[in-house]
Amino acid sequence: MNRLAQDIRYALRQLRKSPAFTLTAVITLALGIGANAAIFTLVQGILLTSLPVSDPKQLYRIGDRDECCVEGGYPSDDGDFSIFSYDLYLHLKSASPEFEQLAAMQAGLNTFTVRRGNATAKALRGEYVSGNYFTTFGIGPFMGRMLSESDDTPAAAPAAVLSYEAWQGEFAGDPSIVGGPVMIQAHPFTVIGVAPQGFYGDRLTDDPPAFWMTLANEPLVAGPSTILHHSDSNWLYPIGRVRPGTNIGSLQAKLSGALRQWFMTRPMYTDNGGAAEIPKQHVTLSRAGGGIQSMQQNAKTKLLMLMILASVVLLIACANIANLMLARSTARRTEVSIRMALGASRTRLVRQIFTESVLLSCIGGLAGLAVAYAGAHVILGLAFPDAKNMPIQASPSLQVLGFAFLVSLLTGILFGTAPAWLSSHAEPAEALRGSNRSTSDRSSLPQKALVIFQAALSLVLLVGAVLMTKSLNNLEHQDFGISTTNRYVLHLDIAGAGYTVDRVQPLYRQIESRFAAVPGVTGVGLALYSPLEGNNWGECVIQQGYGAPGPNSKCGSTWDRVGAHYMNTIGVPMVRGREFTEQDTATSPQVAIVNETFVKRFFPNQDPVGKHFGIDMVPYSSAFEIVGVFKDFKLNNPRENLRPVYLRPMTQQFMGYKEDGMIGGEVQSMFANSILLRFDRPQQDVETLARRTLSSIDPNLTVEDLRSLDAQVAGNFNQDRLTARLTTLFGVLALILASVGLYGVTTYFVARRTSEIGIRMALGSTRKGVVKLVLRGVIFQIGLGLALGIPCALIAGHLMASELYGVGAYDPMALTGATLVLALCAVAAGFIPARRASTIEPMKALRTE
Repeated sequence: MNRLAQDIRYALRQLRKSPAFTLTAVITLALGIGANAAIFTLVQGILLTSLPVSDPKQLYRIGDRDECCVEGGYPSDDGDFSIFSYDLYLHLKSASPEFEQLAAMQAGLNTFTVRRGNATAKALRGEYVSGNYFTTFGIGPFMGRMLSESDDTPAAAPAAVLSYEAWQGEFAGDPSIVGGPVMIQAHPFTVIGVAPQGFYGDRLTDDPPAFWMTLANEPLVAGPSTILHHSDSNWLYPIGRVRPGTNIGSLQAKLSGALRQWFMTRPMYTDNGGAAEIPKQHVTLSRAGGGIQSMQQNAKTKLLMLMILASVVLLIACANIANLMLARSTARRTEVSIRMALGASRTRLVRQIFTESVLLSCIGGLAGLAVAYAGAHVILGLAFPDAKNMPIQASPSLQVLGFAFLVSLLTGILFGTAPAWLSSHAEPAEALRGSNRSTSDRSSLPQKALVIFQAALSLVLLVGAVLMTKSLNNLEHQDFGISTTNRYVLHLDIAGAGYTVDRVQPLYRQIESRFAAVPGVTGVGLALYSPLEGNNWGECVIQQGYGAPGPNSKCGSTWDRVGAHYMNTIGVPMVRGREFTEQDTATSPQVAIVNETFVKRFFPNQDPVGKHFGIDMVPYSSAFEIVGVFKDFKLNNPRENLRPVYLRPMTQQFMGYKEDGMIGGEVQSMFANSILLRFDRPQQDVETLARRTLSSIDPNLTVEDLRSLDAQVAGNFNQDRLTARLTTLFGVLALILASVGLYGVTTYFVARRTSEIGIRMALGSTRKGVVKLVLRGVIFQIGLGLALGIPCALIAGHLMASELYGVGAYDPMALTGATLVLALCAVAAGFIPARRASTIEPMKALRTE
């Protein structure tokens, strides 16, 4: 211990004597270790976090996919079933006593209008859950009581449980709210309790539920004929607590059998050849300790990719520090030789060098934690700019601290190995005789090898940065098919303000007339969902004269409901026929307009105007007449190829459905979610103007969200933009480190060969010849680095292919551009010491030794 203390004191003295070296090394390590710790913080917070519930290891989900939000029929071609109707959930629950509890929760969360007394209404996220939801998770109340199975019956009084964060943030922590009434979608509920602090529900999300209510309340809130009563509408995820000792494989096979048994009783799954698909239907039991893995599945590839890139940056930083340490060890060669001549053992010298390396890396690691803390917060803020009560912890946890310490220790050992090895093989007599006079440069081989290694890794990061930047550029500047300039989207909740379906048409007329009268407004469009907000509905289309589709029919089509003049408001031209007008009323024939892709799919080589179609839930295929065809535009996912789309007017409710669930869905679709406003010029305060206009129509109407259409479109790329920026940051950092490393090695090369250069110049060598001599070595190192880096970059591009849009894994321009940038920076870094070498005075150089 005394010797260790001596080594640490000695290492601190050596670092204090070289402040420039120490500062450079600490900053380099802080960036490398901090980048890794920041990404690991997110990996740990998103991918490795368990739900804050009792014994999460016992939790299993029936299903393993993110099948949101309401599905009909077979949701996947391979038969893997992951989303269930209420009746099917009850069937599986009764067929599996192996679960101590099996709870159900809705697949997609909703936003509801919540009002307490005369206070201003709030738009809050809520979730329908089964009555045994909290019992399944082992969650007790912070205040009041939790929901129970007795609350999940039609006869029970409507009840809700608040999250702790919503209770504190939305209701100021008022304890009197428990036992008191609130209005949810204009229906009275009693707040029976507050969930404990830290419980955010059954999944990780940037906007967790503010409250929970039972499945039995869904008809009350959404209407009497809704998906709860529709046996074939799949909208629930089941999660259960498995009894100890249960064989998961056997339970999975049993549940798959129960699933197929259920399908055999349902005409939707047996008719039109569907029975042939039933044998391959199955469920997968997946561990649910981390909850429903929606965010994890979406973020996993990006996070792992960033983790790999950050590790590459750390390797480059280690190579840089190793180069600096090698240069220091060479400069201290005489000192080491004298110490060895005076009796110091090689083991002690090696230990001192390792102590200095590890101490330096630990200091860099501490600085890296500050970088990690700030970096993780910045990354989360950029990835989820609209997050509300996000449960992801951006502060480094104990695991992250342990990770940073381990990385620091390994880093110190890694970059201390080469200097320690050289010192252990030093010959005191040779050093004392003046070995620095040798013109052979074998001692610099490890440094040159590290530069080659840096160049290869830097090329990989630069190519990755170019690929991600091109992909982001392709995403952001693709042809969405809509006009976004001077257009704004206002989201509101009409049902939450107490409106019923028979009262919405006068309201829509008022909204259109009032907003159209606002100075500068040149277009007003109502819609169920606005373009690229991430929502749409879908149905199976049946052309007139065709029979019911089979299970493998490619009949799917996206659909939306919009108001008159909507297409003109978003700048989408009609290519045939007309768009909706005020003459499309509740009593006029049911009409629809379709996109060009719809025509290609269902009416190829035909004039679709005047043709009719229906959907698979309608008993005949002539329900809707096509009156117009509009140009293709991206409605939902900007990454997907164009899909068939049909639009129906806000003014027409179809009354021909026979299924209760479809009637409920039709009613829900009559409530506009968005108002699109087009202005003739840029606006300064659209929100104030919109709120004032909406309040003049009805004070109970609240603005849930208001943003420009440009911002709404750009919001689809938050995570892609962040990934591209981080990849570019890593690439630039790698380029700087590689250039600095090459500069250092070349400077060391010049210093080591000062006498040789002096002799060459004394014998007639020109300054130009000296520059060529130095640059020849630089170009050789970079050439080897590029030769190694190009195949690695091609492999990296192949691994990144799933994250790219409109860019091939092998992109010659990206590879060529990255190669040229790296080569130019390397030549620039080498030219400075080369030019300095050419100014050496021969006589001064000969006196150096």
